[in-house]
Amino acid sequence: MPQPRSTAAAARVTSGIAAPLGVLAGVAAAFAYVGTVDPNAPGHYPVCPLLHFTGLYCPGCGGLRSAYAVVHGEFGTALGLNALAVAGYGLFAVLWTVWLVRAARGRPFTVRLRPAHWWAVGAVVLAFAVVRNLPFGAALAP
Repeated sequence: MPQPRSTAAAARVTSGIAAPLGVLAGVAAAFAYVGTVDPNAPGHYPVCPLLHFTGLYCPGCGGLRSAYAVVHGEFGTALGLNALAVAGYGLFAVLWTVWLVRAARGRPFTVRLRPAHWWAVGAVVLAFAVVRNLPFGAALAP
């Protein structure tokens, strides 16, 4: 027996938003863990191998501590620890919101990046990694 129109539409919306809500649950769980288990205390997380062996900061160094600061509402501290990671958190929030809205409306959501976009992202990450290891970029170091 066919479902009434409003019930079928509600079922489509519910099934459409399941994936974005599942991703949100995973990200929320990760942030909750990092917010609970302090990365500033030694012994809870592995040490960055690049920092350990070379003394150089990778683009991700300070990322866990910045996530911890974000969870605790310390956004200035988070930016000081890893500005690129904080920008990534914001970009994720915007893209996730667009995904959820489009899924609720029954529209597909895709992010199409051309090779030039990927090269630009790589260049930004590389520049961030290089500058934060130079004396004039010390403000970007964690």
